[in-house]
Amino acid sequence: MTIPTLTVRGFDIFKELLDAHAQAEMLGDLRDVARLAPPFSPQTPYGKPMSVQLTSAGKYGWFSDATGYRYVQQHPNGKTWPTIPPSVLKVWQQLVDHSRLPDCCLINFYGEGARMGLHQDKDEADFSWPVLSISLGDEGLFRIGNTSRGGKTESLWLSSGDVVVMGGEARLTYHGVDRIKFGSSSLLSKGGRINLTLRVVD
Repeated sequence: MTIPTLTVRGFDIFKELLDAHAQAEMLGDLRDVARLAPPFSPQTPYGKPMSVQLTSAGKYGWFSDATGYRYVQQHPNGKTWPTIPPSVLKVWQQLVDHSRLPDCCLINFYGEGARMGLHQDKDEADFSWPVLSISLGDEGLFRIGNTSRGGKTESLWLSSGDVVVMGGEARLTYHGVDRIKFGSSSLLSKGGRINLTLRVVD
């Protein structure tokens, strides 16, 4: 059993779980996904475009527009989502479960100046399954809040190859990314951060 490097408010953080070879392999697999399901910038229900670009792999993809946040079975181009790459599933199997695989791998790309406000992951049917997050590329300042809005928060930098498991008491904790340290990693030739989140949806 892999032991987390540290635990913050119930978030199990595995620093540098993925070595350089594993990161490069995963990046290659994600480029294949992006060719089939090109990244896009969805509108929030409030009418503003998100600062991140996203795509997905798996049975479902995550989507947002004026009618709200939800999972959908097709990319905006009308095609079904690509399958989740084995290099990504391997991390889930190592840290979460071998018998129940995730239904969705949400892939967020943070360019220079992109951020993600504090939010809960709560569009899934069964909160007993954790959300697993993988960081690739530039460092991101990850903020952890509480199970309700407000109150004190804690922040830490996530680096390329870090993995976070949000389960148990942390499953419905607010979290977000305040900013990225653009150009801090050489994994992506033009800079930026990729964040993958694996979720059991049904």
